[in-house]
Amino acid sequence: MEEVTSSSLVGSTIFMEYKTDLDKLRHSCSHVMAQAVKQLWPDVKVTIGPAIENGFYYDFDKKEPFSDDDLKAIEKEMRKIIQRKPKFIQSSMPRDEALKMFGATGEKYKVELIEGIPDAEVSIFKTGEEWLDLCKGPHVDNAGEIKAFKLLSVAGAYWRGNEKNAMLQRIYGTAFSSEEDLKKYLHFLEEAEKRDHRKLGVALDLFQIYHETAGAGLVFYHPNGAMLRKVIEDYVREQHIKRGYDLVMTPHMLKGKLWEISGHADNYRENMYYMKVDNEDYVVKPMNCPGHILIFKSKTRSYRDLPVRYFELGTVYRQEKAGVLHGLLRVRGFTQDDAHIFCRQDQIKSEVEGVIDFVFNVMKDFGFNDLEIELSTRPGKYIGSIENWELATQALANSLKDKGIAYQINEGDGAFYGPKIDIKLKDALGRKWQCATIQCDFALPERFAMSYIDEAGKEVRPIMIHRAILGSLERFIGNLIEHYGGAFPTWLAPVQVALIPIAPEHQAFAKEVKEDLQSRGIRVIIDERNESLGKRIREATVKKIPYMLVLGEKEVASREVAVRKRAGSEQSTMSIAQFGDFISGEVKEKKI
Repeated sequence: MEEVTSSSLVGSTIFMEYKTDLDKLRHSCSHVMAQAVKQLWPDVKVTIGPAIENGFYYDFDKKEPFSDDDLKAIEKEMRKIIQRKPKFIQSSMPRDEALKMFGATGEKYKVELIEGIPDAEVSIFKTGEEWLDLCKGPHVDNAGEIKAFKLLSVAGAYWRGNEKNAMLQRIYGTAFSSEEDLKKYLHFLEEAEKRDHRKLGVALDLFQIYHETAGAGLVFYHPNGAMLRKVIEDYVREQHIKRGYDLVMTPHMLKGKLWEISGHADNYRENMYYMKVDNEDYVVKPMNCPGHILIFKSKTRSYRDLPVRYFELGTVYRQEKAGVLHGLLRVRGFTQDDAHIFCRQDQIKSEVEGVIDFVFNVMKDFGFNDLEIELSTRPGKYIGSIENWELATQALANSLKDKGIAYQINEGDGAFYGPKIDIKLKDALGRKWQCATIQCDFALPERFAMSYIDEAGKEVRPIMIHRAILGSLERFIGNLIEHYGGAFPTWLAPVQVALIPIAPEHQAFAKEVKEDLQSRGIRVIIDERNESLGKRIREATVKKIPYMLVLGEKEVASREVAVRKRAGSEQSTMSIAQFGDFISGEVKEKKI
């Protein structure tokens, strides 16, 4: 089940301004869908139906769930409406009159929406003389302009995004200006379905989330998944050490008073897990920042010591609503490749630029070369002075400008303690994923009375830069699974080589090959099962193991291996040493 998490979304979707013709087309299609649903099920209550990225939706209050057959029936009814080409006509109606009209028809959700509108009149749209809805628009001229559409799925959504309200049924659909564009998008959805990390996670035995027995949003890594994660963690630690970061580790829970000082108790409490220890509040940490601050404050610091860079693979826990949890992409317990840089004000620019370079280099190693940058500014709820917010925001902007990096402004989406640079990667299907973040913070050093001794012997506040390269390891692993469709590059693959002895008499040679490859750090398994050769090759292919070495009489005699690649059936023959050198080189180069 899916859940809307922001009540503000409701107002913005009803009266949002659609800037593109495609947005108008999709919004119009949502109205036609609502009309079709009401014609098929007159007792259903309607709510809202906005255009969204890649499509539209409309929420309905209906007792029985919509079935696949129902979606087909709705599409058929929509085509009948579209064929009549009714015009979308806007008019105004006195607020009181609109309340009476929608109240008389039992449309309680529309009544609630109108009650929240302060204006004396409300905007109404008619579809011909057949259908009327509360809406500001805009729409296309007439329904006949809707040429290509498809209803996709049904999900659950709480009214106004509040889990205390009624659970509605949300029908998702999409619309395009041509059948060709629609076919391309539906093909994209098929590819995305094949790459779904939740399905591949089970199929490749990487991870599982045992909702009923262990709890929602808590990940269990199976051996293959744990190995994949170890490879990523080892790489990340090595990259940080190379760049002058110090490794630290902090406890999983800390006193509640610490989170009062940091401001999380006031600004983030709904996402935090509290518990009582010795009659005192403790918090399972949602962030690593306060722990790193305490380490910095453990001794007197000189201006010569700065910058201080602390890095931790820190596991944190955040209270997420069940309806928004989604595989590895949205969980309650996750690990961040989290670092905090404590620096002088004159060092901000060089440190931020260093982090930007770090991100680009790491993403290239993982096969992500298409990145988008956003600069998120001060939100409505914040701590610290506006003057420091402006200084921090300008410092981040200058770093991006001086490096010649294009970026978009994301107004009001900064953290409550500072502005941030968000870096989004694009996967093989062109989808955007949030990964790295760089946040400039003047507030927490002030709240924790942090200081260093400057050249004149005076105490001065350091600046704190919060940053993550991969972000959440869980989310990043989910991104990797979907980007590669589970067929990881050799350096990342949990199992890199499958040895397949043809018969029992070839197993001794297989063990010899395994020992040689393992001595080089290659991850190897032997499939000695009493199954046909074809079946074992097929299963290794399904498991997406990069290389299969088939070992028979000929290989034992020549002390060579027949190498079969995951991508195809072509085979080549190499000596054990040649293959070992070949695959070791591929791993070292991080070949994609």
